[in-house]
Amino acid sequence: MSRAALLVLADGRFPAGGHAHSGGAEAAVKAGRVTGAASLEEFCRGRLHTTGLVSAALAATAALGVDPEELDAAADARTPSPALRLAARRLGRQLLRAARVTWPSGELDAVARAFPKGAHHPVVLGLVARAAGLGAIDAAYCAAYECVSGPAGATVRLLSLDPFEATGALARLAPEVDRVAGRAAEMARGVVEEGTDVLPAGSAPLLEIGAEAHAGWGVRLFAS
Repeated sequence: MSRAALLVLADGRFPAGGHAHSGGAEAAVKAGRVTGAASLEEFCRGRLHTTGLVSAALAATAALGVDPEELDAAADARTPSPALRLAARRLGRQLLRAARVTWPSGELDAVARAFPKGAHHPVVLGLVARAAGLGAIDAAYCAAYECVSGPAGATVRLLSLDPFEATGALARLAPEVDRVAGRAAEMARGVVEEGTDVLPAGSAPLLEIGAEAHAGWGVRLFAS
């Protein structure tokens, strides 16, 4: 298992398209729910323990080799917002495109054929981790970290927030990222034994509502 591969996959410069998405931060900033470092930290904490846990569990389960079509259907069922489903599939398609060049794999090629418009991003993330020789816990860490680092990076741009403050917020969340990733990897093992119904289904209604409003904006900085 290559820890260097984990660093490559988790690197924000990996060309997977995440820089174009705010993870709901743009809508939260406009609504006045994120105004600085403290509220950004709380926003990311809420995201981590709801949709972040779901994404981490899906990614970890995919890394264990569970049928991606079943997992994609489970991801759809846990994403009520059409705008977020579309964003997740676009991100999945871009990640798959980059990963097929980086870690060529017959399994990734098969997923590209099965989902020409893209599979859900966390499902693809788990499959990419698998292709890179990584394990379920690695996939869970990538998903959990991305769910907080994306909004943090976006908020720096949206509010001209001091990047040192945003990074400090991420550092304070690190112990919780550890716990969420560990819990997600444990849940993934349960899915192998009992099926996708045991995947978490934590919801974040304001993220869903904000995503639908954001999709209708005439002018926006981020795709989602």
